Amino acid sequence: MARVTEPRPAHRFYVEIGGVNQAVFTEASGLSVETVVDDVEEGGHNEFVHRLPGRCKVGNLTLKRGMTASNDFLTWSLNVARGIIKPQNVSIVLYRTDGTEEMRWDLVGALPVKWSGLQFKADDNTTAIETVEFCHRGLQRA
Repeated sequence: MARVTEPRPAHRFYVEIGGVNQAVFTEASGLSVETVVDDVEEGGHNEFVHRLPGRCKVGNLTLKRGMTASNDFLTWSLNVARGIIKPQNVSIVLYRTDGTEEMRWDLVGALPVKWSGLQFKADDNTTAIETVEFCHRGLQRA
């Protein structure tokens, strides 16, 4: 019988890139795994279609944070565009309120595939947001 647990608040998380803590992100999304299903029609049996599990696909990770003076993610993205491919492992770490680690999701071989900077608007006083989207080779929950 499964143990019933309370949902965990996800408001205190850190992002590690290449083992270095990057604690300035305000949002992380895209942690997903999807199994591709292949439909196989069998001759002579018209009442059903075989649905066979195929490969697994992982979703891209999107991180958002307020703009900082650092241009590390833009530089990394531009290097990938120039053919300088240096994948790094990325971890999302969720912490309990007492400061101990609750859960960890490790993404293997991540590369930036999209970088977005702030939107310029003269009459706007909202915080400038930097968005970085990563592809990766796999996802593990530690």
